[in-house]
Amino acid sequence: MAVTVRYFAGARAAVGVDTETRDAGSLDELVGQIVGEHGEKLERVLTACSFLVDGTSTRDRALVLAPGAVVDVLPPFAGG
Repeated sequence: MAVTVRYFAGARAAVGVDTETRDAGSLDELVGQIVGEHGEKLERVLTACSFLVDGTSTRDRALVLAPGAVVDVLPPFAGG
């Protein structure tokens, strides 16, 4: 199940790309894949991140991802 992952701010800096495509059936599986590939720096950033799945905010890592889903990785932003 291909999903698009979009990284913002500190997550993008930790990964080094804006967007990538992954095959994952759940948010937990996706997080495991991206941490496995991008390492400890991203893992630290993810502890403070929230996720948008197709525009809906979630922290439920058991969430099943639909084919073609778009997952935004959003660290806390400074300012207003």
